Amino acid sequence: MFRTVLLLLAALASPAQAQRAAPTVLAAASMQEAMNDAADAWARAGHARPVLASAASSALARQIEAGAPADLFVSADAEWMDALQRRNLLAPGSRAIVARGRLVVVAPPGTASLNGKRGASLARVLGAGPLAMADPASVPAGRYGQQALTRMGAWDAVAPRVVRAENVRAALALVERGAAPYGIVYATDARASTRVRVVGAFPPNSHAPIVYPLARLARSRNPSAESFRRYLLSSTGQAILARRGFLTR
Repeated sequence: MFRTVLLLLAALASPAQAQRAAPTVLAAASMQEAMNDAADAWARAGHARPVLASAASSALARQIEAGAPADLFVSADAEWMDALQRRNLLAPGSRAIVARGRLVVVAPPGTASLNGKRGASLARVLGAGPLAMADPASVPAGRYGQQALTRMGAWDAVAPRVVRAENVRAALALVERGAAPYGIVYATDARASTRVRVVGAFPPNSHAPIVYPLARLARSRNPSAESFRRYLLSSTGQAILARRGFLTR
């Protein structure tokens, strides 16, 4: 997976690329549609359309550590951005929270609501079959999900039934395909799918705040990178993210 992303980015950064002036943006998988919307709007304003690559925040951060050519990084949590900052891989003063999110449980249409269930009651439902979620060992959405289930007294019973996906979109796909009856994803992921419905929402205090930090990478020399970063933080950029269901600053 990591090698695939690195090779893709190397190809995108080729000197022969016609749009070499366009910034390359690495964004968490859950930001895929929103980043495409923002890139399209930026291009309509007369700029070179940003080159986008989406994957788990963990995979993208490791690629940045390995030297992947890129200009901006949008993570689905603060921890992976912190890791890059500790290694001085972020441009000083460029880090900011671009959006916030919510965590939900999804299931196929027709599934009964889980709202109000906690502890053993919640564990019985979610633990009855495979539970799709991003890998809690490395992916932000999975960590938030484990925190929430632990706080609600269901994690120990559910953990053996968890199917650990490489990112939150892969977890969503498992539910869409019928490979798992329930999945834990961001509300924005659920909104992007017509094949699942939200059957439960986790209380905000059951997990760490879901934030999306944005930063320019220290090695970036593309002048348009800072312009696009500011655009995402502007009222126009924030409105684009809000239309995709993100909670904005």
